[in-house]
Amino acid sequence: MFEVSWEVCNKVGGIYTVIATKSLYLKSQLKRHHILIGPDVWMDTDANPDFQEDPQLWQDWKAEAAKSGIRMRIGRWNVPGSPVAILVDFKQFLTDTDRILAKYWEKFGVDSITGNWDYKESVLFGYVAGKVIESYYRFYLTGAEKVVAQFHEWQTGSGILYLKQCGLPVATVFTTHATVVGRCLAGNNLPLYDGMESYDGNEKARQFNVTALHSLESKSAENSDIFTTVSEITARECNHFLPRQVDVVTPNGFENSFTPATEEEYKEKRAAARLKLREVAAAMSGKPVSEDAILVGIGGRYEYRNKGIDVFIDAVNKVRTSDFRGKEIHAFIMIPSGHNGADRDLVAKLEGKGSADYTTQVSHYLMNPEYDRITGRFRELGIANAADSNIKVYFIPSYLNGNDGVFNMKYYDLLIGLDLTLFPSYYEPWGYTPLESLAFRVPTLTTSLAGFGMWVQTHYNKEHPGITVVERNDSNYQDVVEAAANRIREIALVTDEQRQEYMDNAKEVSTIALWENQIQYYQQAYSQAIEKMKAAMDNYSQIAEKPIMKYEKIQVSSPSWKSVMVTRRLPEALQGLEVLSKNLWWCWNESAKALFKSIDPTVWHKSGHNPLVVLDTVSIKRFKELARDAAFVGQYQSVMAEFDAYMALKKERKDPSIGYFCMEYGLDPSLCIYSGGLGILAGDYLKETSDMNVNLVAVGLLYRYGYFTQVLSAQGDQVAKYDAQNFFKIPAEPVMDKDGNWVTTSVAFPGRTITARLWKVAVGRTDLYLMDTDYEANIDEDRQVTYHLYGGDWENRLKQEL
Repeated sequence: MFEVSWEVCNKVGGIYTVIATKSLYLKSQLKRHHILIGPDVWMDTDANPDFQEDPQLWQDWKAEAAKSGIRMRIGRWNVPGSPVAILVDFKQFLTDTDRILAKYWEKFGVDSITGNWDYKESVLFGYVAGKVIESYYRFYLTGAEKVVAQFHEWQTGSGILYLKQCGLPVATVFTTHATVVGRCLAGNNLPLYDGMESYDGNEKARQFNVTALHSLESKSAENSDIFTTVSEITARECNHFLPRQVDVVTPNGFENSFTPATEEEYKEKRAAARLKLREVAAAMSGKPVSEDAILVGIGGRYEYRNKGIDVFIDAVNKVRTSDFRGKEIHAFIMIPSGHNGADRDLVAKLEGKGSADYTTQVSHYLMNPEYDRITGRFRELGIANAADSNIKVYFIPSYLNGNDGVFNMKYYDLLIGLDLTLFPSYYEPWGYTPLESLAFRVPTLTTSLAGFGMWVQTHYNKEHPGITVVERNDSNYQDVVEAAANRIREIALVTDEQRQEYMDNAKEVSTIALWENQIQYYQQAYSQAIEKMKAAMDNYSQIAEKPIMKYEKIQVSSPSWKSVMVTRRLPEALQGLEVLSKNLWWCWNESAKALFKSIDPTVWHKSGHNPLVVLDTVSIKRFKELARDAAFVGQYQSVMAEFDAYMALKKERKDPSIGYFCMEYGLDPSLCIYSGGLGILAGDYLKETSDMNVNLVAVGLLYRYGYFTQVLSAQGDQVAKYDAQNFFKIPAEPVMDKDGNWVTTSVAFPGRTITARLWKVAVGRTDLYLMDTDYEANIDEDRQVTYHLYGGDWENRLKQEL
């Protein structure tokens, strides 16, 4: 089974949680046959906290797919269960965008004319995901297997169309979590529910300039084998705005493996969270926060109306301006927004270094505070966290990933410390945030316009003090505000025994949405898709089953190959020649050059004045003769004394370290990594910094073929000639770590990581480090990155510079 989403290893919203938690349950059933496909938006395995690449996984198929232009990383998603994930790069198909869009128009009528870059990127992602599934199918499968591919949201829909176009017997399921038109109506403050039937979907798509998105969503639903959505409320949207009725409602499930496993762990985490929340609230407000203060919160995406942020602020203000005389209430709006880092004065105060009088309502520097709707509403209502106010509100605009600069704890690690959460959403196809709250035993509030709220109303038939589901429609905003305010008062006034009852009920209610209960709806959708595909098998007659080959094992005698490295061994008295030959100091020192020439003038000339070749070529008999030659030994000792004295000064460097980067270095003809003036200039810089004992480190590339040399053909034409360098006959040595392993560095490229080995060239007292990609860790295409200086196309030049 394949599952495709923009949020695989790429957290954007709730779909990430849907797929990540479902994958743990499916793994127990499908093992490695559940394959997730997402976009390679990070382009760097080390930087993506959600993904761990496994170069050994399906490497034969990956190499085969690369031949058809499919670039991908294969590895594991860093979520419970570690499911197999494929991250695809779609950017290499950018030049084919018009051709791909034209095909979708001709074949399916997808109207892409008004699509902007975000639409085109999504089309390309879905297209490449379809190609990945096709490639995997043709490489590994026989045609007898049951194969299902589920595509989430319009961003992946082009993958469904691709599979249908190429005629593979793959059952497809299209799942929309909210319609394009529905989101637009709700996001533009239009009454979605009371007057839904009066809206024409195509007309509204044109009005909001989302015709391309709506068209792709419609055609994806129309051409999939089974069409699903996540709640009854979104099913109503789909049935009206899209050209097909929903086949199955597949409510989102939940996996509670990341909640505390024991009571002891729960108490420990809750205490730590409350301590941190109170500490930050005290620093922001300038007043200590009591231990029994009521901590209230809201989280999620910054959709001011849709997520009920407006209701949250107004409800807290309603309690603030009433005659409420209960416990302290501290309300946290944990909604990520654009910011320029943590408030430095706040951080200093938390560290005990700042002014004790400093206060703020916002924990981070907002990018555009004058246009921010949350702080704007604070000003309108006069919410300023006055010292004498018992109710205070704080805006936390940072993504709580454990490294926000203020809390430095993850969202879940703070959520567990709250006494109440409010999610009074207007537009919420499902609503994971209240469900997560319940799982951490935090009482919550949601609305009847949230898919999860509706689910509780219809599937939990007992009293549920752990969650309040407020009836909401297009015309009862103030009623919802009043209900939210009452919920805050209720939680603030309950006894400790009642509070425990609420918390226990919250956890119990969350279990109705566990995947063990919800997976049945997805299995129903998958089964129906397979049955529908089977019924249409005549359309796939061209996909013949691959014959199963039988092999008879034949015993043969196979040679056993071993690599042997033959090295020279000079007489003890001349061992310094090894060191001297590998340091380019000799190339601008006449006495050193004369020394190497005197070993064998003929070989010196034929080698192109390369000391390493001289040492490899001249016989051991000749070196033994030289070791007994007093004149040569005297010349050798004089040069070595000069060299040793020169190098000893390297220890006296005190200057700051300097990094020097260049594409070419003209140091000596024995090291062919230069072409002309720039290289000679860079080489002279390195020689001069060595003589001046400047603390400089240079970085470049080690080219297998260097720059071409010109020869004349028999017809008198100039011909470029490339000669491969033997890296063991140049003055460069592998850089090894303390364990004897070759040191490498890596650079993220579309669909894979290119690694480069490090070589070190000693240029007198200056070190030059060169990178080389021409080895077996890289695919053939990437091995060629360091083949030629200034060679290849523009793409290869860009790779070299990166």
